[in-house]
Amino acid sequence: MKMKREFFGVITGITSLLLATGFTAVAQDKEVIKKNGFTLNWEIKDPNFPSALKTRMTETFFKVYPVLKKQYNKNTASEVTFVIDTAYKAVAEASNGRVLFSPSWFGKKPGDIDVVTHEVMHIVQDYGSNSGPWWVTEGIADYVRYTYGVDNAGADWTLPAYKAGQKYDQGYRITARFFVWLEKNGYPNFVKSMDKNMRAHTYTESTWRDITKKSLDELWTAYQANPAI
Repeated sequence: MKMKREFFGVITGITSLLLATGFTAVAQDKEVIKKNGFTLNWEIKDPNFPSALKTRMTETFFKVYPVLKKQYNKNTASEVTFVIDTAYKAVAEASNGRVLFSPSWFGKKPGDIDVVTHEVMHIVQDYGSNSGPWWVTEGIADYVRYTYGVDNAGADWTLPAYKAGQKYDQGYRITARFFVWLEKNGYPNFVKSMDKNMRAHTYTESTWRDITKKSLDELWTAYQANPAI
């Protein structure tokens, strides 16, 4: 009994010291949500993260992710983890079935629900390293956000109109708009074909010609001449 009293005395002393020096433990809310064969694990390391936002993100995941799995990569994981972490200062990133989100971003853009759509597409892409250009990867993810997003308008998120000086390799929305244009101007399965090449690590400069019968530069020149979508 003496040993137990001494042990708890030590623990109490450590706890008092930590509190005195301003240390506070990070609360972590964990939840597992299953629906129609898919699982979403939540890890929230922010006690102030709005429950309504968590609900909207969950709804977006279960609406979008099964469709992306079916359309782009049937072998992608059926279980995904969302992590909200105050220590993370960028917007969001995805790897190995896990998406890390910054709560500070949602503080600035509480309506940006389709950051979920963009990031889970990265999980579906599953390209690994040395698959092809980064700007193709991000262009496809923003093309998917544009095509499958549930509330881009609520986030005031759009594809920017073409203007002189833009380049196809700027990635994200600029590249995504180019991809949308390609699909509306004779190449309706362009994105799926490019996605398959990236995942199979068969991408080369000739991939553009293999899919469209034209070079990347030829396609971009045609886009510049008549960029309406």
